[in-house]
Amino acid sequence: MSERDLLMIPGPIEFDPAVLRALGQKTRGHLDPLFMQAFSRALKNLRVVFEAPSAQPFVVAGSGTLAMEMAVANLTQPGDRALVVNTGYFSDRLAAMLERHGAAVTHVRAAPGDAPTAEEVERALAGGPFKLLTVTHVDTSTAVLTPVQAYAQAAQRHGALVLVDGVCSVGGEALAMESWGVDVALTASQKALGVPPGLAVLLASPRAMAAWQARTRPVASVYLDFAEWLPIHQAYEAEKPAYFATPPVNLIAALDVSLQQLVAETMPARVRRHQATARWLRAAWQRLGLTMLPKSEALAAHTLSALYYPEGVDAALVKALGAEGVVVAGGLHPELKTRYFRVGHMGAVSMNDASAVVAALERVLKR
Repeated sequence: MSERDLLMIPGPIEFDPAVLRALGQKTRGHLDPLFMQAFSRALKNLRVVFEAPSAQPFVVAGSGTLAMEMAVANLTQPGDRALVVNTGYFSDRLAAMLERHGAAVTHVRAAPGDAPTAEEVERALAGGPFKLLTVTHVDTSTAVLTPVQAYAQAAQRHGALVLVDGVCSVGGEALAMESWGVDVALTASQKALGVPPGLAVLLASPRAMAAWQARTRPVASVYLDFAEWLPIHQAYEAEKPAYFATPPVNLIAALDVSLQQLVAETMPARVRRHQATARWLRAAWQRLGLTMLPKSEALAAHTLSALYYPEGVDAALVKALGAEGVVVAGGLHPELKTRYFRVGHMGAVSMNDASAVVAALERVLKR
């Protein structure tokens, strides 16, 4: 891969030059007043991006997987019941974490490329009670977009907390955390937030924080425990010094720049931009004779595409695109991984980038 290759995988993505400049600046101490200002600003802007003015943000060194486990570790105890809306690989990962932390897990599943209906989820919730409903907003393995708002409304009717894995959605898909009734939403820096890998991002509603405070036993992991991180984040938001573990200062500086860009663009405008790019690409896929893995347009994410290989074509397509200077990803879902490939189109990805992908794909398919 050369510096001129176009990175069009589902994360990490292409990053804005201003974000990369912030990442490459001289490293400050984690108690430097300018760093504390940047961290404070980032925490406040996360509430804007997640549309969650009452939520508590957490930004911790780690991947999206760490954000997932942080949510599970703080919200569940042995014996709790959890309902997993399962749409693919990362739903399975959430379920495995829940079971590792002692929860009894029930799945409401859909075939690859599909999502359970709100009615199916409601029926499953009626078989509770469940403490927690988990939803993968966009499963990176299938590019399926789930109806989070409808699921959350059903969970509220049945008294369950709602945990949303927004790793491949936040910053590119509509997610009004507070008004939709989502209790925990999480993501990672390297996708639609537009920051290089290394930050786990999680927002917890007052209801989620109350559920954590009502625990009858301590969180098993010191590093994941809200109790360790809450005073640190409260101090940084107030621009006061605090220490538990050294924060990744350059990544948080880059996050600050990216979030300022998101807030300036406004989330409605950013969502519309992702939708417009996705619509244009779907028309291009159809023109090239490619079939999407999601069963319908309504279930297709706007942050990435999952596409079946055409008849007589296999994973060599991914390598051939790489030779054209366009880096895409192979399949990930274990049932289908040899049958499809994935193209990321989120964050700073432009229509020029999308056009370059389509042009390269057309050349490769012709060969």
